[in-house]
Amino acid sequence: MPLRLIFMGTPEFAVPTLLQLVAHGHEIAAVYSREARPAGRGMKLQPSPVAREAQRLGLPVLTPKTLKTPEALLEFQSFVPDAAIVVAYGMILPQAILGAPRYGCYNLHASLLPRWRGAAPINRAIMAGDAESGVMVMKMDAGLDTGDVALAERITITDAMTASDLHDALAPLGADLMVRAMASLSRDGLQLTKQSEQGVTYAAKIDKTEARIDWNRPARDVLRHIHGLSPFPGAWCEMPVDGEPVRVKLLRCELAEGAGSPGSLLDDRLTVACGEGAIRILELQRAGKPPMKAGAFLNGTPLTPPLRLV
Repeated sequence: MPLRLIFMGTPEFAVPTLLQLVAHGHEIAAVYSREARPAGRGMKLQPSPVAREAQRLGLPVLTPKTLKTPEALLEFQSFVPDAAIVVAYGMILPQAILGAPRYGCYNLHASLLPRWRGAAPINRAIMAGDAESGVMVMKMDAGLDTGDVALAERITITDAMTASDLHDALAPLGADLMVRAMASLSRDGLQLTKQSEQGVTYAAKIDKTEARIDWNRPARDVLRHIHGLSPFPGAWCEMPVDGEPVRVKLLRCELAEGAGSPGSLLDDRLTVACGEGAIRILELQRAGKPPMKAGAFLNGTPLTPPLRLV
């Protein structure tokens, strides 16, 4: 039985869930997203990925600056939703909004709650060296990702995964999970389980001050730091190019054989010594340039020992 839903989301991660809910016959009464922001060379206002997709589907799109006013609540209630679906919306829902839909509000969260509550669960899971991540459908309450959990799916995090890779794996997995949750809800069969009080961690928003690479750390820690921040904001170091230090983002790497002074090049293939072990850089990006494979970069900028990255 189809439900009448309000969908609330902003980035690309939320788009598959919107599309799957539409494909499975649910009625999307309205789509809420964040306001258009300047982007591109001309810095023209661009709608969010969710808003753009909703417009393509002919769905009404709302981009309120706040949900805390009586007017915002009345507008939300006017859609008479059975439930609201929230996927990386980027705005806190006040209690009045949470209580407005018939069945409540349901959030798709990209972690295995209660681990990595908060803003950056994908990045933090990789940076912390976690062996797995996943998606969960949670009935929202007033806390920060503290609601009861309905369904979950797990996925292994390999050392080869960047934040972008994990994002792209979790987005369709989460879309399928939300569709299953809404099917159960429509049959009054959605079961909820309280989150454990053990193992709570918080995924704080990524700060750009975290992005500089510390070569004194063990190789696997360096690799997970690089991959957890790839492609944005991008972990970076300075390379000596033509005698001048140049800031370069490292986007992808692998563990490698070798040892030496932390940050020192061990060969002409961008193998870099860490505090323990070494990594080999596979993909990188200079400021103002597109990402490049290491081989292409070295063709134009040959780097050999005893150069050191800092």
